Amino acid sequence: MATLQDLAAVMGRHSSDGRVETPIPGVSLVSSVSETLPNRVIYEPFLCVIAQGAKEVTLGDRVFAYEAGRYVVASIDLPVCGRITEARRDRPFLSFSLRLDPAVLAELLLSLPERRDTEAPPLAGLSVATLPGDVLDPVVRLVSLLDTPGDIPVLAPLFEREILYRLLKGEKGAMLRQIALSDSRLSQIGRAIAAIRNGYSEALRIEALADIAGMSTASFHRHFKTVTAMTPLQYQKQIRLQEARRLLVSQRGDAAHVAFTVGYESPSQFSREYARLFGAPPGRDAAALRDLGDRDPRRLAEMLQADA
Repeated sequence: MATLQDLAAVMGRHSSDGRVETPIPGVSLVSSVSETLPNRVIYEPFLCVIAQGAKEVTLGDRVFAYEAGRYVVASIDLPVCGRITEARRDRPFLSFSLRLDPAVLAELLLSLPERRDTEAPPLAGLSVATLPGDVLDPVVRLVSLLDTPGDIPVLAPLFEREILYRLLKGEKGAMLRQIALSDSRLSQIGRAIAAIRNGYSEALRIEALADIAGMSTASFHRHFKTVTAMTPLQYQKQIRLQEARRLLVSQRGDAAHVAFTVGYESPSQFSREYARLFGAPPGRDAAALRDLGDRDPRRLAEMLQADA
């Protein structure tokens, strides 16, 4: 049976300080030799396994702390604030993540005897649990393919399927089943979230989002808050502000122009809400990020991209 030390050892051979997108499709590794400041990113559906160290993530008003031997599942696109809370140069933080493919999950679900209950209420979009040995084993085998890259095309899909199969059979199986089912309550909320992300600069119309989700307005509000730990308006605000941050850095636009671009009618309101979320006014925050980019372009790219 594989151990966390086995996972940490193989990750140590193939990671450097920061994020590494590996040759294995959908797999990335994160290493950090020090604790980090809070960073706001967007989690997309993924499995994350902590091999060493610890991390803390805030979603709405919920705080999730997880350490070595725990795994995290995100079932939907979620704006979060995360920070590494335990890391040292001689014992760096190490994590493995795998993007969750709904098509693979759906195919596996067909082979399981569990009831496909599409009417089940959605679960929270982020969850933490203890990593069982029967999941750790194929995770180690999957990451170990980095030692023999010629085996990746044939064996990686097999190990990925085993990981997902074990998860579907385990403690968070109900959560993954909702990802797999296109007509589940979670998938309905997911369609509304996609509409918010695609039209984040437009005025939010709850009735239209409820129609997209195929729910009544009251049911939509309740399910949306369960999944994301925030209201649709709060969700849109975080998406707008994170996009504004990216635009301020990449296009070097002035704050008022960016505010209008992402959907704010009042630049002063934009500046207040931006400072509340990121801890500094737009101009000062963008200048600090550009300075970071001059010193460490990879770190800046990690801060401004979706996390998984």
